[in-house]
Amino acid sequence: MRNTFFSKIILVTALVFSLGSFANDNNEPQENDSQVNSSEEIQAYISHHLADSHDFTLYSYTNDAGERKHVGFPLPVIVWTSQGLKTFMSSEFHHNDDGHVIVDKDGVKLTKIHSKIYELEEGATAVSFDEEHHATNAHKVWDFSITKTVVGILLAGLLMLWGFSSLARGYKKSPIPTGFGRVLEPLVLYVRDEIARPNIGEKHYRKFMGFLLTVFFFIWILNLLGLTPIGFNVTGQIAVTVCLALFTFFIVQFNGNKDYWKHIFWMPGVPVLMKIALIPIEVLGMLTKPFSLLIRLFANITAGHAVVMGLVAVTFTAREALGVGGSLGVSFFLTLFISLIEILVAFLQAFIFTMLSSLFIGMAVEEHDHH
Repeated sequence: MRNTFFSKIILVTALVFSLGSFANDNNEPQENDSQVNSSEEIQAYISHHLADSHDFTLYSYTNDAGERKHVGFPLPVIVWTSQGLKTFMSSEFHHNDDGHVIVDKDGVKLTKIHSKIYELEEGATAVSFDEEHHATNAHKVWDFSITKTVVGILLAGLLMLWGFSSLARGYKKSPIPTGFGRVLEPLVLYVRDEIARPNIGEKHYRKFMGFLLTVFFFIWILNLLGLTPIGFNVTGQIAVTVCLALFTFFIVQFNGNKDYWKHIFWMPGVPVLMKIALIPIEVLGMLTKPFSLLIRLFANITAGHAVVMGLVAVTFTAREALGVGGSLGVSFFLTLFISLIEILVAFLQAFIFTMLSSLFIGMAVEEHDHH
């Protein structure tokens, strides 16, 4: 069954890549797709590729005619405009990201600027910019598109669904897992015995195991996918880390017992004046916990990707001083070294997020003895 599942996945992937591969048909090379050489261009290139994208580009190249070609597949664009819901494929933007390509959908003119979709004002035929390159005659729309980040989230979800369903089926046949279940079981036991039990306690830990396992494997898989040539940067998107932190925050608040709330709003064993003074401090601490979760994950993953891409850029920035071979060798070995560290960081960030989440949950459900 597992082999059949993989065969179907490979077949669907092959069909998507073969039917969905597309290239930029614009004969003029675009400014934001030109080759990068200077440090400023490299920095802009890194910032662009760390951001989310409305299409899935596997690689780009410049042909003999000087045209920039992109190989990959488009993704659905779903936006809410002044005229209601509009849907189309991202290939209609032709990889343009500076507002020069206008897509007309039933009288609604849409364009893409810095990975954001804008709707032009009525009567406008082109985007006008101010001195800081901000659109003056267009506004952002509500964007519900299936972006590259969403594809990464769905892929991670499918991998988790396959892995854990396989592990569950294995337990029905034998108490000892087989196949890929042998990899998952030690990790599941690690989360249970080293994270959930010590921080939440024997009485309550089972209630939160589903959430902790989901968060751990979700972050870990996405971090590993971010190290592949596919180029996912899901946990490097602030919106994703905010959602993960909010899940932890709401679980903590909705499961907090009376002792938890008493220690926030009326701390026992403390003089009344001190209790009043401690209330805003405790409330602030309650709000800073999810903030620390989202910033730690976002900053570490983003910094890791930026460092790897920066070391790859050494090939271009140092070729005059070291020569092509020297710059390529230095870039290769430094990138390999950092990538190995990133594999450790991928696991470490999943562990830290899960550990802190379990710690916050344990503080909320702990039963205090005030005798």
